[in-house]
Amino acid sequence: MTEQITAPYRYDIVGSFLRPSKLKNARAKFKAGEIDYGALTKVEDQCIADLIAKEKQVGLHAVTDGEFRRSWWHLDFLWGLNGVTKYDYQQSYKFQGAKTRTDNAELGGKVSYNPNHPFFEAFKFTQEQADDDVIVKQTIPSPTMLFRDNRSDNWAEYYDRWENYLTDLATTYNKTIQHFYDLGCRYLQIDDTTWAFLISKLNASKDNPQEHQKYIKLAQDAVTVINKALAGLPADLTVTTHICRGNFKSTFLFSGGYEPIAEYLAQLNYDGFFLEYDNNRSGDFAPLATIWNNRPNVRIVLGLVTSKSGQLEDKESIIARINEATKYVPLTNLAISPQCGFASTEEGNILTEEQEWQKIRLIKEIAEEVWR
Repeated sequence: MTEQITAPYRYDIVGSFLRPSKLKNARAKFKAGEIDYGALTKVEDQCIADLIAKEKQVGLHAVTDGEFRRSWWHLDFLWGLNGVTKYDYQQSYKFQGAKTRTDNAELGGKVSYNPNHPFFEAFKFTQEQADDDVIVKQTIPSPTMLFRDNRSDNWAEYYDRWENYLTDLATTYNKTIQHFYDLGCRYLQIDDTTWAFLISKLNASKDNPQEHQKYIKLAQDAVTVINKALAGLPADLTVTTHICRGNFKSTFLFSGGYEPIAEYLAQLNYDGFFLEYDNNRSGDFAPLATIWNNRPNVRIVLGLVTSKSGQLEDKESIIARINEATKYVPLTNLAISPQCGFASTEEGNILTEEQEWQKIRLIKEIAEEVWR
């Protein structure tokens, strides 16, 4: 009997792709004032159309715009919400071995839904280019990304209670996701580095009960906000999450296995989890049992192929790791993808576009062999 094809797919992608040189050049010219926004948009449109054609050619069931209109995987979206403003963080994010730009977001008022968010028009263009051959996967950052990195330190200027801020944030996301659905979106992914941050902090604070409790509270708040954001959405909308340990020029932010957060992930009302498993920093598969035991219908997408280097993985080794994961989760609940996107920021990871596509072809080949 042929398996029904549903998202998340047996072979899938996280979302971002390396920016072609034509697009990088156009963005540099726009920043320098040499071309206007209309000219930049034309280049973006063409590059996205070309990307979608390649995604279709390689056989993906779901395609993205590669996040080609964004500078950052998260900040461009957050800046588009009412009540969120842009500012200079004046320090690089603490990646291991690389310095980022210093852009950031912070509260500039109460958070609310923006019906004119630029991502809506971006989605409509991608939908038009994809036609009916494939489904468009929309990616947005998690609402938890407004908890961290000084983004909500000033919440008390606008709210009398922290809980009221969380309610507004969840409502804003719920309305935003619903509008994506109204535009035709049926597959949406929420990207999140907060859980990896919590892995690191919960491990580090084990011997400090007061500090440890602070991070437990953050995890509980994250569950509350995410589930409120997902509440009441249409049943035929698939919403997944990608949990990332940081991805900038092939470097990372956090390390550690999923054990400290597994109980919280198991409470999240997602349809699928894209989890990084490309190296020893990710830990073992044992925590997957906690998620699956609480969410037996969920699909867990194993990020076993790294997006951080161009070296192609050994197919048999990847298959062996999938088989290892079946000790904790049935094979029917598993899938495979790259461990992250190939360009979480416009700079991109350290590999070539050809290596990027080789990795996706390998993932498809593995999936077709494992899930025949």
